[in-house]
Amino acid sequence: MVAEVIVDIAHSEVDKVFDYKTDGVGVLLGSRVSVPFGRMMTEGIVIGLKEKSDFPEEKLRSIIKTLDDFPVLNDGTLKLAGYIKDEYHVPFALALRLFIPAELRGGRIKEKIVSYAELNPTVSPIEMVASLRKGSTAQANAIGYLRDVKRVKLSDINEKFGNQAIKKLIDRGYVLISSEHASRTPYKEIEAYSKKVSLTDEQRSAIESIESTDKPVSLLFGVTGSGKTEVYLKIINDTLNKGKTAIMLVPEIALTPQMLRQLRARYGDDVSILHSGLSAGERYDEWLRLKTGEAKIAIGARSAVFAPLDDLGLIIIDEEHDGSYDAETNPRYKTVDVAKKRAEFSGCKVVLGSATPSIDSYDKALSGEYNLAVMKSRVNGKMLPEFDVVDMRAEIKRGNESIFSSSLKNNLQKCLSEGNQAIVFFNRRGYSRQVICRDCGYVAKCKNCDISLNYHKDGNVLKCHYCNASYKMLSACPECGSVNLSYSGAGTQKIVDEIKKYFPEARVLRMDNDTTRNKEGHYKILKEFADKKADILVGTQMVAKGHDFPSVTLVGILDADMSLYFSDFRSNERTYQLVTQVAGRSGRADKKGVVVLQTYNPDHPVLLYSVNYDYTGFFERERSIRKATGFPPYALILRVMIESFDEDSGISVLKSVYEKLKGVYDGNPENFLFFNKMKSPVKRINGKNRFQVLMRLTGNYNAVKNEIYELSLAEKTADVLVYVEENPANLY
Repeated sequence: MVAEVIVDIAHSEVDKVFDYKTDGVGVLLGSRVSVPFGRMMTEGIVIGLKEKSDFPEEKLRSIIKTLDDFPVLNDGTLKLAGYIKDEYHVPFALALRLFIPAELRGGRIKEKIVSYAELNPTVSPIEMVASLRKGSTAQANAIGYLRDVKRVKLSDINEKFGNQAIKKLIDRGYVLISSEHASRTPYKEIEAYSKKVSLTDEQRSAIESIESTDKPVSLLFGVTGSGKTEVYLKIINDTLNKGKTAIMLVPEIALTPQMLRQLRARYGDDVSILHSGLSAGERYDEWLRLKTGEAKIAIGARSAVFAPLDDLGLIIIDEEHDGSYDAETNPRYKTVDVAKKRAEFSGCKVVLGSATPSIDSYDKALSGEYNLAVMKSRVNGKMLPEFDVVDMRAEIKRGNESIFSSSLKNNLQKCLSEGNQAIVFFNRRGYSRQVICRDCGYVAKCKNCDISLNYHKDGNVLKCHYCNASYKMLSACPECGSVNLSYSGAGTQKIVDEIKKYFPEARVLRMDNDTTRNKEGHYKILKEFADKKADILVGTQMVAKGHDFPSVTLVGILDADMSLYFSDFRSNERTYQLVTQVAGRSGRADKKGVVVLQTYNPDHPVLLYSVNYDYTGFFERERSIRKATGFPPYALILRVMIESFDEDSGISVLKSVYEKLKGVYDGNPENFLFFNKMKSPVKRINGKNRFQVLMRLTGNYNAVKNEIYELSLAEKTADVLVYVEENPANLY
């Protein structure tokens, strides 16, 4: 038997299938194996088995051994890896790595084995003690202890009575040692939580629609608070009852504990969690529980779409519109597309859920490609929160130069006096956006990136939000020596300070990338707020999605129009989604909700659609604009990125890529709406100069797209990185 192996080396020169003899080694499809490769030993994945190789048998080398007791990939996930390789033009090894915990590769982590001690049942404790030398107090006490507790961890009894005493008892045969696999379970302290609910007519109708449709993909379009989670739980339950497994994806790590509580309450140890915030050991153990069938439901962020489940029956993608579902490093996959392809290989269903669906998904639902299930009402029958739109230009004219409008201050005061909670949303972390010298105009910038530094009051440092570099705060301008420095703009830290100034008694929490860096940082902040140990939660977009706090009756949105003016075709869509999502955190229980939206452009159409919860009106306007101007989903944006530390090398490769692609453009002008080369909007990140060839394709462009990939990627060198992005989540 001959095995077809992909070696675990992500390099184009070895991106091919290698044949190895199995020589009696029990090799199965999808197994990890150790193989000789050149002068070294490396790992590989068996992607095929055949009787005979096209190469002479005497030239074939043999597999040394399998590395696990089971295949790490099945037929469906092997096909999915092949799809990712072809679709995103990456080495096969890189695609396969998505399905395997990084810690498993190279044997960097193993199962956690715990040793236990117990007395030998064939010898009575009295005889044991009687046989001890005089003065062996520790050994005698250990025997008495084990007689009472029966079985205990070896590490615990060693610590209690001393290693030497226990070793002597083991040597005598008085203490027996056994070992067991122990799972490193994340979020152990999370208490399972479920409430008895009666499904509404809309929820039952949505479930019926999703489960009865013959379309593989359903879009669940439900307003905030309409009970989408209960729909998810019911269709997961029905999937498990059919002997199938399920994947539940959420856009933020912050949302996983909340969903985990509800899933654990219903399914206990059948639930496993996968995301990058876990420790290496936890991540491996949770993956192993899914692989062995011990767990049947995977919950996590986008990488959980690769969960090692067999008999997959359902993939749910909550907040499907969220940009975090697009990977920004190789392979640059789109989670929704990968889920649909996995469903095709597994014969399972995909459910996309959102209160603000992406333009692409809603367009597919209206065209009939997706099944559409709609829930228009909140489960408690309450109205959606009322908007109070504040024109900040008028506030300034009245002499109010504060970050907070009079309306927001008054509403905060009312909210606090009634014992309720509030969320204040501001989508920029730090204390201020930049530090400027008032005398010469100098702006503090990152040495590695073409971007201004943000001042962070915590630690009194300047930080780059692109490469995370930190710098000492300036005491004087490095250009002119002036100490006349000003802080421009604001961030979440400054918002907290302002709240404390106006409401000194209020208990305030902050939730952004700075406060959630530590493991379980998201969970601790959200739990504290849920337990009403704080009155106001200030945060960036991580507070906008999916959270359910019954006591929140007020949401304040600062600089609501900030994202409208980003140089991105999705800026209108993202603004509508953010405003609607964060507004939906208010008034979710039996108390009326209010949203104070502060803006310098209250008549902007996107904001008007937002405050009226008019998604269909917004969609029709946005669809007509994109169709007229040729933007996704009615065209494809391709961006070839060139990055290099040496600017001249980058420019040289840019010219070469451009010249090759110019030939494609000249030969297929009907497929191009736009084609040009330029520096990227952010010209340097992490010391690398950034250039781009930007294109918009239309019509039947697949052949053109593949040619663009092949010609562009062929130009990368050891010093210059070249990669291609499709409809990139960010065009910076």
